[in-house]
Amino acid sequence: MKAAGAPRGGAQPQRLTRLVATRGWRLSARAALTLAAGAARRAAIGGQAVMEGVMMRGVDNWSVAVRRPDESIYVEAWPLVSYMKRYPVLKLPIVRGVTALVESLVVGVRALTISANQSVGEEGQELTGREIGITLVVAFGFAILLFFLAPLGITRIFRAQLGSGIGFWLVEGLVRVTIFVVYLLIITQFRDLRRVFEYHGAEHKSIHALEHGDELTVANVDKYKTLHLRCGTSFLLIVMVVSILVFAVVRWPVWYLLILSRIVLVPLIAGVSYEIIRLAGKHEANPVVRVVMAPGLALQWMTTKPPSADQIEVAIAALEKVVELEPQSAAADSGVEVMA
Repeated sequence: MKAAGAPRGGAQPQRLTRLVATRGWRLSARAALTLAAGAARRAAIGGQAVMEGVMMRGVDNWSVAVRRPDESIYVEAWPLVSYMKRYPVLKLPIVRGVTALVESLVVGVRALTISANQSVGEEGQELTGREIGITLVVAFGFAILLFFLAPLGITRIFRAQLGSGIGFWLVEGLVRVTIFVVYLLIITQFRDLRRVFEYHGAEHKSIHALEHGDELTVANVDKYKTLHLRCGTSFLLIVMVVSILVFAVVRWPVWYLLILSRIVLVPLIAGVSYEIIRLAGKHEANPVVRVVMAPGLALQWMTTKPPSADQIEVAIAALEKVVELEPQSAAADSGVEVMA
């Protein structure tokens, strides 16, 4: 498979691949315990469900594991040089969240391409940098139209009744959250997407096991919940809420600036939201944090489903590959943010 393009700075992507049998694949007990020993100290790993598989991303590497038609597990890993390491200014609060989000989206698109090919047993070409860029622009455009411009347009119909003060911004925010929840309700009805949600649950369970220092076995992983504080579903809900506060400050400029504000302020909203979910992830046991994050966790009942043992095996395969490349006993790079 051809690389999707070399990272800047001259580093060439090194492709690491392997095919592992469904039942015969396991780390030795000693190696697994060694990996688990440092897990509770450092678990800078996030993930994403893909077609018949899971992508896991660490600080310097990412991997994707896919269940192939012959029941084997395909694992592929790539090195990753974060822009936050190249440009220290990107490590600043709020800015680091936007950077982490963009990097996660780029990796996610590449992982989806690999999984789409491997899940049907085919070798395909990787997306070029331009193709990834176009994909992200279209995705961002759709999200801004649906979750930011549409709520503004709907609420503006009732401006005569609401006025231009706090009532307008609250109603616009409620419309935005409603559209988001309805969107989730609709996509969860598609039977073909249910397996993606099951792999999403497997991803969360395996990361929980790593964070708690457990040996990565199906039995250990399966005992954890499918919900996770750092999940992208919770992040998106926080974005909806933070946008109410940000747009309330903007108030009611001329119409074209009002529309423009719903576009240019999205990175700021995303950055602030990331700081909130990052803080929550560091204080997961805090009762106040649990209460504040409860709505996001509740939404995850829609976007995660209980996985099968076979699906958990795939998630473990992806996670162990990243842990193999980034030993959890090593010191964490505090300057690089990982989006869950």
